[in-house]
Amino acid sequence: MIKKFSFLIGILLFGLHQGQQKKEQLQKQNAELKKQIAEINTDLAKTRSESKLSIAYLTSVNQKLVLREKVYNNTQKEKRFIEDDIYLRQLEINRQNKELAVLRKNYAEVLVNAYKNKGVQNKVTFILSSKNMGEAIRRVQYLKQYSDYQDKKAAEITDAANQIKKTISQRQNSIKEKDNLLVTQQKDLATINTERAQKEQLVADFKKNESKLTAELKQKQTQSKVLEGQIRAIIAEEIRIAKAEEEARRKAEAEKIRLAKIAAEREKARIEAEAKARAEALERERKLAEAEAKRAADLAAKRAEEEKRRNEEAARAESNAKDEARKIAAKKASDEAAVKAREAADKLTAARAAEAALTKRKEEDKKAAESKAMTSYGVSTASGNNFADNRGRLGYPADRAGQITHRFGRQPHPVFKNITEENNGIKISVPSGTRAKCVFPGSVSSVLANNDGTKTVIIKHGGYFTIYSNLGSVSVSKGQQVSSGTPVGTVAQDFDGAYTLDFQVWNGSTPVDPLGWISY
Repeated sequence: MIKKFSFLIGILLFGLHQGQQKKEQLQKQNAELKKQIAEINTDLAKTRSESKLSIAYLTSVNQKLVLREKVYNNTQKEKRFIEDDIYLRQLEINRQNKELAVLRKNYAEVLVNAYKNKGVQNKVTFILSSKNMGEAIRRVQYLKQYSDYQDKKAAEITDAANQIKKTISQRQNSIKEKDNLLVTQQKDLATINTERAQKEQLVADFKKNESKLTAELKQKQTQSKVLEGQIRAIIAEEIRIAKAEEEARRKAEAEKIRLAKIAAEREKARIEAEAKARAEALERERKLAEAEAKRAADLAAKRAEEEKRRNEEAARAESNAKDEARKIAAKKASDEAAVKAREAADKLTAARAAEAALTKRKEEDKKAAESKAMTSYGVSTASGNNFADNRGRLGYPADRAGQITHRFGRQPHPVFKNITEENNGIKISVPSGTRAKCVFPGSVSSVLANNDGTKTVIIKHGGYFTIYSNLGSVSVSKGQQVSSGTPVGTVAQDFDGAYTLDFQVWNGSTPVDPLGWISY
């Protein structure tokens, strides 16, 4: 029964270990959440006076409340893990107490038996009553093992008692941890209730100023529609100009290619004529070399035959000075003929190599002539725009991080449910003094002055455009080439008091969601 109970406790302790790991994960999550809450509190403190009735402020309050509730829920889970820990520690204490009781009972029996046989005389008699020496030795070993067994059982009892003390201490620590957690939880709950009341008060303030804020919002939407019309007109004109320029460039390029091809064909014809004349000359030289090589080879063969005949005659006749001289002369003539034959063969090889080199050089010169003609007439391949290749990796459109308060597309207003907003981009609430910055290299297409006193900058990136609106001041001009990170202007204060950058990305005449393009 005890073994089964111990096995069950082992399984529960394994679950306790897993629970401990999850509890540590929850504690890490809570630490990170509290860090985010502190950052939001800092931002709220900075913007409280300038934008308390702004969507950015309300969004921050909502976000903070969500984080608070996550912390509270994590604390609830952590409390359950601690309660499980306390329960399992108590089970472990009960198990250890039962094992300790069994150990003490067994040890008591050992002590009773030892007391009954404690006399030295009894041990001596036990050993001396052995039938032989081997049995006596075994009895001595038995007595020693029995004594060691007593010491072992006593040590086990001590260890078990210490383990129980340790488990009780762990359980007490868990109880203290739970008590502390309950105190923290009550504080968190009170904070959540306070912040929820603040949020409700903030929404009530919005409702109280609903008519004014709604009117200002609708006015802002009207201005946004006017601005959108201007943006569409500018982009349409840019696209028209780009198409016209592309068509003109294509025609000019085609004419350049036509003229370059004519010039290249003329140059190729000249190279072909020169190569033909040179090839004919080399052919004549090769044929002469072949004839000379044949004559030299025939002469060498004839001289070798004469030398052979002279040697045979000298071998048959008695040698004299005159025959020896003829023999030497024949040998010399044969050697000279062989040398001339080799020279003629080398000359023939060189002539053939010159013909092959001429053919290769002719093809290279013709290619070079075509390339030179294309370059002379300004023919080139238009370089493509890689804005699209950097989708998801574009720079952030401001020099300080902010909070997205309005997303792309058709969205209901977060407070006034009867109003729907249509956004061609995203709106980012940023700290006062934040500068908008270009997200990718391009050229400034236009700088617009809006009716509300703010400015808008449109930057062209090939077939794409990025738009930076609600700027109080602008630091670029039309036609200026800008790089990624170039300051565009300073973000202005919106009608609700928040500093908001309206950022858009257009693919030609179609707005797209900027969050799919920038690295945020």
